Amino acid sequence: MATRPPVGLPKLSRRSRILLIVGVVLLFGLITGSRLLDTYVNWLWFGEVKFRDVYSTVLLTRLGLFVAAGVVVGGIVALNLYLAYRSRPVFVPVSGPDDPVARYRTVVMRRMRLFAIGIPVFVGLIAGASAQQDWQPFQLFLNAQPFGVTDPQFQHDIGFYAFKLPFYEWVLSWLFITTAVSFIGAVIAHYLFGGIRLAGRGGQLSGPARLHLALVAGTFVLLKAVAYFFDRYELLLHENEKFVGASYTDLNAVLPAKLILLCIAVFCAIAFFAGAFMRNVQLPAIATVLLVLSSVLVGAAWPAVLEQFSVKPNAIQKEAQSIERNIKATRQSFGLTEDKVETKPYDGKQNITNEQIKTNDAATLGNIRLLDPAVLGRTFTQFQQLRPFYGFPNKLDVDRYTVDGKLRDYIVAVRELKLDSLPQGQRDWINQHLIYTHGNGFVYAEANKVNAVADQTNGGYPEFKTGEVAPDGTIRNAENGIKVDQPRTYYGELFGTNDYSIVGGRPQGSAAEYDTDAKSYTYTGSGGVPIGSLFNKLAFAAYYGERNILFNQSIADESKIMIKRAPRDRVQAVAPWLTVDSDPYPAVVNGRITWIVDGYTTLDNYPYAQRTPLGDATNDSLTADGVVISQANKPVNYIRNSVKATVDAYDGTVSLYAMDEQDPVLKAWMGVFPNTVKPNSEISNELRQHFRYPEDLFKVQRQMLSKYHVSSPSDFYSGVAYWAPAQDPTIDNVTSADAQRDAAAKRRDAQPPFYVLAGDPADPSKVRFQLTSPLVRENREFMAAYVTVGSDPDNYGKISVLQLTQDAKGPQQIQTQFLTSDNVSRELNLLAQQKTTVVYGNLLTLPVGGALLYVEPVYIERASNNTSYPQLSKVLVWYGDRVGYASTLSEALEQVLSGTGAVVPPPSTNPPNNNGNSTPPSTPPSNSALSPDLQKAVNDIDSALAEIKKAQQNGDFAALGQAYQRLEDASARFKQYNTGAAVPPPTGQSSVVPSPTPSG
Repeated sequence: MATRPPVGLPKLSRRSRILLIVGVVLLFGLITGSRLLDTYVNWLWFGEVKFRDVYSTVLLTRLGLFVAAGVVVGGIVALNLYLAYRSRPVFVPVSGPDDPVARYRTVVMRRMRLFAIGIPVFVGLIAGASAQQDWQPFQLFLNAQPFGVTDPQFQHDIGFYAFKLPFYEWVLSWLFITTAVSFIGAVIAHYLFGGIRLAGRGGQLSGPARLHLALVAGTFVLLKAVAYFFDRYELLLHENEKFVGASYTDLNAVLPAKLILLCIAVFCAIAFFAGAFMRNVQLPAIATVLLVLSSVLVGAAWPAVLEQFSVKPNAIQKEAQSIERNIKATRQSFGLTEDKVETKPYDGKQNITNEQIKTNDAATLGNIRLLDPAVLGRTFTQFQQLRPFYGFPNKLDVDRYTVDGKLRDYIVAVRELKLDSLPQGQRDWINQHLIYTHGNGFVYAEANKVNAVADQTNGGYPEFKTGEVAPDGTIRNAENGIKVDQPRTYYGELFGTNDYSIVGGRPQGSAAEYDTDAKSYTYTGSGGVPIGSLFNKLAFAAYYGERNILFNQSIADESKIMIKRAPRDRVQAVAPWLTVDSDPYPAVVNGRITWIVDGYTTLDNYPYAQRTPLGDATNDSLTADGVVISQANKPVNYIRNSVKATVDAYDGTVSLYAMDEQDPVLKAWMGVFPNTVKPNSEISNELRQHFRYPEDLFKVQRQMLSKYHVSSPSDFYSGVAYWAPAQDPTIDNVTSADAQRDAAAKRRDAQPPFYVLAGDPADPSKVRFQLTSPLVRENREFMAAYVTVGSDPDNYGKISVLQLTQDAKGPQQIQTQFLTSDNVSRELNLLAQQKTTVVYGNLLTLPVGGALLYVEPVYIERASNNTSYPQLSKVLVWYGDRVGYASTLSEALEQVLSGTGAVVPPPSTNPPNNNGNSTPPSTPPSNSALSPDLQKAVNDIDSALAEIKKAQQNGDFAALGQAYQRLEDASARFKQYNTGAAVPPPTGQSSVVPSPTPSG
């Protein structure tokens, strides 16, 4: 029977080939066209901000890695395919009439050039596309810097692990991939061309194929030996149950095993090479079995036995050295060394008289912040929005300014453009991109003042001051306030990724930028990319998919387009090697609104240092509620606030300043991008005065400090001395004390750190702007430590830890103390009956007089006309086992410091006192008697509440309405007599509370 000839692929007609070529060209154009368009737009933008060298360096590095990886990987694969083809047998027997190999062999032979070039090119393109993403390890390798610190095991400089080891392992991984792909390709090629045949018993393998494949396999095993060599260093980054670093088992079993396996792998590689030339298949087979068995026995079984029967029963003693190394390395890598952290014992009990407190702690008592920046965003919007297309962030910021010779902390915000708030009928393209282009004004309010709260309808709000564009187009500043020379803001936090505005020159009679109702404005700054040319119009019209950019007649030759308008986005773009802080903040520097953005250099391969996910470490109650954005959850075990970046709110100018010039990681990146980071000496004094210690870094450090304040390896292993960030005890939008307590019990989010202007822990008489946080004992609510870090130029970054020597109530316990106080609980329930929402402000913890002072503002929201916004209603204070609760801070402080004017429940209710013990009615505490009028109001409230409950049970709506009316009358009298007990001063201060301390 005649053998049927192999069938190949059908031959394409000339027309089909043309259509195929056109299709491929179009597909390639669509893929590359988008890339080229992005590249051109980015090239223009980087030119605008004068960081084009950064973009070109990144672009050339990625292109170089793409070409290098593509050529090396594709070239090696091509070489192996060529060797397989050249070593093919001359005569290839056909196993049968329907042999599939013969069919495919014919196809390949007919299009040999296509397959010989196409396959390596395809593999090279994939390899290059993947390799170009790793441009950062490559550049760090080329610009490696020494740390001046060596690891305790191998005595290598930390720079080896930070900059060189990642690159070596990256190259090794690509060699593994290349060898594996080459081996697979060679096997397929030998099988296709007859070097490998499956026919017959056990199949057949030609001599050239055996030689080729043995050499490739031997190369793979030799690379494995190199991997064993580098695996030794990876042991110093091993994550154990209790710590990071080489454990006792790693050092005494795994490390020797790696060296043994290295030698075995070299022997096996030699066996593969020898077997290839000796035509002996047994040697490679024996070597493979030996390598597998040794990996199981030496590399896995022996360490497991040592760990189970020697280390675990004696873990504290065995792991002591490794834990000591872990503690030391973690403190170094997170900036918690002894020269940066000062720890002092703190009793937590009052050790001076109340009169001495008023004098010695004047810097703290005179600057207690009443305004919570996380609560008052809607209040700022209500009073300072001006127009519906303006807005403020959900979380405002705290900064300090010297006004009239006195240092004050302020709640600050920029009145930004918020296009999402435009009425639906005005959201056309012209309005969104040509008319409404910028915000207007810098709004601020002194942090420890509100207007008079005697009138609960109009009082309790911040005393706003502004620097803004007046209706007539002039610039208007508040008298005796912060001077703003240019209040127009074209760059801010509320701009989205794709928000853009076209500004600048406009033809006569065309649409003008909105400035005020009476005036228009034409942008004159240096910000923006020129868009006047036809080519740039075409580019941006394609980039945004918007034809109006091409045809709108308001776009003149001098027009510019503003893109990447959020400060974080701009800084991240010009410094892609930085991790950018989640909360930029505005400051007025030399009369200009300037966004200040903190940048971090990070590593995840510092030997022996504890590794933590950045997102988890920086999450708190504000990120959980979506008030503040969260960091990406990448692991880090080294972090430095090495860069302070600024973004001008008017022209978008980005400047990078070196904050930690000794940071080796920063030095390495400055080698990659020279002249992009300005030296620390170029930071102006006025700018430096507004630097804040960044919150994200502080959150990471307080988490690390919670464990790594422990020095003893045994205490560290047992965990008995661990701390934890206090849970946030405040719950928004809860209107009753019972519901508040229930919600607080379920909430597990950490309390965010707070910026305060207070006395220096080292010198309470000196006022300092600092970031603070209480730490409690792990799994308990008692205070363990009070941590604060300085933000002033002369003590920036200095961490102070007041370690409590005895149990003291923590924030959660204090909040419970507030809520269980009879008068507080009673009024909260009254407010709930009146459909008023209670919002608890930040619970501040402050060291005063040897003890801890807690202050919490209480805001209320009254719903009317579908709008509600917080106003300060009361102030809660706790000190010395006393609760103060009053309309003003001065009154509440006076209640806890002197005992006068304190609101105490009537003796008949027999309430618990501040120590939690029952106070007999016959012996009320001193100064606790209520006035007759106030006592009658309290009794009337109790009576009204009882009538309400009875009417609800009986379903008597007439009686229920009358009871509600009596409750309102009694509540009004209660507030009148309660607040009338002492006349509050106009600004919420009293003679008890010292005035804020002047700067210096």
